[in-house]
Amino acid sequence: MTPPQDRDAAAAFAPLRPGLVRIAYRMLGSVSDAEDAVQDAFLRWLAADRAAVREPEAFLRRVVTRLALDRLKARRRRRETYLGPWLPEPLVETGEAECDDVTLPLLMALERLSPLERAAFLLHDVFGLDFEEIAATIGREPAACRQLASRARAHIRADRPRYPVAPEQGLAIAEAFFQASRAGDTAALRSLLAADVILYADGGGRAPARKEPTAGRDQVTRFFGRFAPFFAAAPSKLVRYGRINGLPGFVTVERDGILQTTALEIAGGGIVAIYVVRNPDKLRHVAGAAH
Repeated sequence: MTPPQDRDAAAAFAPLRPGLVRIAYRMLGSVSDAEDAVQDAFLRWLAADRAAVREPEAFLRRVVTRLALDRLKARRRRRETYLGPWLPEPLVETGEAECDDVTLPLLMALERLSPLERAAFLLHDVFGLDFEEIAATIGREPAACRQLASRARAHIRADRPRYPVAPEQGLAIAEAFFQASRAGDTAALRSLLAADVILYADGGGRAPARKEPTAGRDQVTRFFGRFAPFFAAAPSKLVRYGRINGLPGFVTVERDGILQTTALEIAGGGIVAIYVVRNPDKLRHVAGAAH
C-alpha cells in the first residue's frame, strides 16, 4: 500500500507535471528524454524534505532544469555520430495543447547554444523567470545569467518567427503540399515552394532518408517527382493534419508501414523549409495515435 505521505506528494506533483514536461522538452528536444527527466524529478520529490520546501513549483523547476542540463552535456558525444540531419522529436499539438513560440526552427537553433545559454534563454525569454531564480537554478550569478541569455538571443534572433502564419492558412498550405507531393503534380508543388526552400529528413539510420539536406526549389521538386511512382503504387496513409512543433504539417504512414511527420515552415506565402522525421525512435509517442 502506498504510504499517505507519498500519496500527498504525488497529488502535489500531478498539476505541476505538464509545465515541467514543457520545460524539459524545450531543453532537450526529446519527448522521451523530457518524460524521463520529469520522472526522475518526481523520485527526488518523494525523497525530499517536502516540509522545508516553501515553493514546490520553483523547487521542481530547478530539479528538472538541472537534470536536463546533465543530459544535454552527456549526449553531445552521441550527436557527433548521428546519421544524417538531426531534428527534434516532433510534438504533434492538440487543440488543448498549450503553445508558445518555441517552433521547430527555434528548437534547432537552440541546439547551437551551450547548455547554460539554452537554459538561461528558455527560462527567461520563454518561461518568464527572473534572473535571480535562474541564477539559483543553474548555479551562476544573476549578471552572468543575463549575459548568457543575451548571447543566446543574439545567436538565434534570425530563427524566431517574425510573421507567424495564421493556422487556417498554414493548414491549407499543408494540405495542398500533401496532395501535390503525393500526386506528382510538379507545377502545383513548385507554386508552393520558395526559391530557397530546404528539405531535412531525419531517419537516424533507422529508416530510409537522405543523409544531406536538399536545397532549392528545383532540387526539392525533382526529389518528390522521383517518388511519384512509389506514391502511386503505395499511397501514403494520411493520419491527420495539424501543428507540429508550432508549424503546419501532417502525420502519415508511408510504404512498409513507416510512420512519418512532415512540418512546413512558411514565410511570405511560400514554404521555406520542410522537416520530415522518419526515425522510429523519435516517433514512439506519436505511434499510438496513428493506429
